Amino acid sequence: MPELRKDPIMKRWVIIATERAKRPHDFVGTKEEASSSFCPFDYGNEHTTPPEILAFRPADTEKDSPGWWVRIVANKFPALDPEAEPDKFGHGMYDVIKGFGTHEVIVETPDHKANLATLPYKQVKEVIWAYRERYKALEKDPRVRYVLIFKNHGKDAGASLEHSHSQLIATPIVPKRVMEEIEGSREYFAFRDRCIFCDMANQERLEGTRIVEENDDFVAFAPFASRFPFETWILPRVHQYNFGSIEADQIDRFAAILKSVLLRIYTALDNPPYNFMLHTGISGEEGNQYYHWHLEIVPRLTRVAGFEWGSGFYINPVPPEDVGRYLREVELKKQ
Repeated sequence: MPELRKDPIMKRWVIIATERAKRPHDFVGTKEEASSSFCPFDYGNEHTTPPEILAFRPADTEKDSPGWWVRIVANKFPALDPEAEPDKFGHGMYDVIKGFGTHEVIVETPDHKANLATLPYKQVKEVIWAYRERYKALEKDPRVRYVLIFKNHGKDAGASLEHSHSQLIATPIVPKRVMEEIEGSREYFAFRDRCIFCDMANQERLEGTRIVEENDDFVAFAPFASRFPFETWILPRVHQYNFGSIEADQIDRFAAILKSVLLRIYTALDNPPYNFMLHTGISGEEGNQYYHWHLEIVPRLTRVAGFEWGSGFYINPVPPEDVGRYLREVELKKQ
């Protein structure tokens, strides 16, 4: 049974994922393994994954069969257990929650060789719709406090399979990183009576130097205090607290800017490994006025080393102003 354990000093939670258990010697002398030609996410291999939770497919096709264009299944090796109850208990001085949670995989396309940067815009839009559908379904569960949607692209970013996919994990606690963002936003709002993310979007549009791209609903830019080279954020231009409230026309424009930014990074950096994380407000809780959902894209171009781990500082060798200009100037082929 997995567990969530709380660090009493840093107040962050750690998932002890027993379903993914490895022995200490498993990490010794690890070598790159040759990739297998078999892929469980390809057409015809639906029987090798857990049953589909949601699929976009023609009405005349059967569940867990070919014909789909977006498919969501439970992770075969989940970090958390949806059958558990989030019971809290103490272990001496430590806090523990039984490992309740949901861990799902969003298979973004039947095309094994495609990725979000190279997929047609309409297919990226379908992926965003799938995100929204599962997000809204899971936030109704009273045991769920937070739903994190994220993507690992490339082995160095943590992807275990090449086939383009993203994931979501629903947890009974709010992640520390998100709580820190919410708290910082609350303090800014108390001082200025404005949303810090709205001010950030307006400031970036006013200066223009770190802007990568924008459309009627969204702005993409390299953050002023970027932690990593080519880190890029996408924000709604108009205040919006919760990702689940995104409307159909906004999904169109979010898909357009997400695909375009990923294609700029893909082209400029020769398809680098990256992670992205969608941070959203907490359903049914305060923060509507001062928090603002957004997506953070982090190419994995440098390694976090001893100074970063020991200090909490990040060393970024590429000024975000250079990133904004470089990605803006990338020539994109019409798709």
